Amino acid sequence: MRILLVEDERPLAEVVRRGLSREGFVVDVCHDGQDGLWAASESVYDAIVLDIMLPKLNGYEVVERLRDAGVWTPTLMLTAVDGEHDQAEAFNLGADDYLTKPFSFVVLVARLRALIRRGAPERPVVLTAGSLSLDPARRRVRRGGTEIPLTTKEFALLTFLMMHVGEVVTKAAILDAVWDPAYDGDVNIVEVYVGYLRRKIDAPFSSSSIETVRGAGYRLLESDPG
Repeated sequence: MRILLVEDERPLAEVVRRGLSREGFVVDVCHDGQDGLWAASESVYDAIVLDIMLPKLNGYEVVERLRDAGVWTPTLMLTAVDGEHDQAEAFNLGADDYLTKPFSFVVLVARLRALIRRGAPERPVVLTAGSLSLDPARRRVRRGGTEIPLTTKEFALLTFLMMHVGEVVTKAAILDAVWDPAYDGDVNIVEVYVGYLRRKIDAPFSSSSIETVRGAGYRLLESDPG
């Protein structure tokens, strides 16, 4: 069983890593939210142990971005704050369990095993916009009965657009949701990837579902353009 541990307190992270290793887990460790988000997006884990107070991206942001990108790995969040509002926030953003520091290692292992037995949560409803559909859990995109292969970044961009179907979204909002927080390149990279998407989800089907709203951003149409 492979676990991702995202914890910035290095002594604690090492103690937990050693303990989980003795319990038979294979453990990868990251010490900030940005690295944790990348690792969780690029590799397959049975569960994630995610601290909330992290540098670069906090645990709330990490779990929210993972769920927005369709990554549904069971996630247990760690926090030094024991408050019902903090717990509610974690669950609302897509966490599966919550443990307050200091915690019992025996309880941590038991909860991790329970999460893994349950597996990933029930996949979300398939997103649709006219004849276009996107399954976040299976990472599949279809136009009618035709499956459309997308790169990871194209899929993340389309997911964001479909979560805001019918709305105008700015380039800045897209960059914030889809690109790495450390990205400091040209904002027009969004335009480039919108072009990639159009060539895959629209052009082969004589459709034009992604509108450019001049001076504002982009809008994915709710139904197939007539």
